[in-house]
Amino acid sequence: MPIIKSISDLRNKSNTISDIVHNTDEPVFITRNGEGDMVIMSMAKYGQLQLKVKLMENLAAAQADYAKGDRGRNLNDVVADLRSMLGEQRAV
Repeated sequence: MPIIKSISDLRNKSNTISDIVHNTDEPVFITRNGEGDMVIMSMAKYGQLQLKVKLMENLAAAQADYAKGDRGRNLNDVVADLRSMLGEQRAV
């Protein structure tokens, strides 16, 4: 169930709204004059959302490449590259 607060609550009870977004890990929807106006969420939740958006963008790009006939790289080559990168990091 969405958490909805008025803009006056945001002004008068900002600490309470901050506690809500951090304790529930859910966004709070702010209304102005009875209409939806903005959404408030914790920085952690926003970061997670940004990661999901980036993942979806990457998946869409990969799907477009696949549709064009690009079949990507061989799994053995990818694993070899990862092992190489890990070996380089350990040496540092």
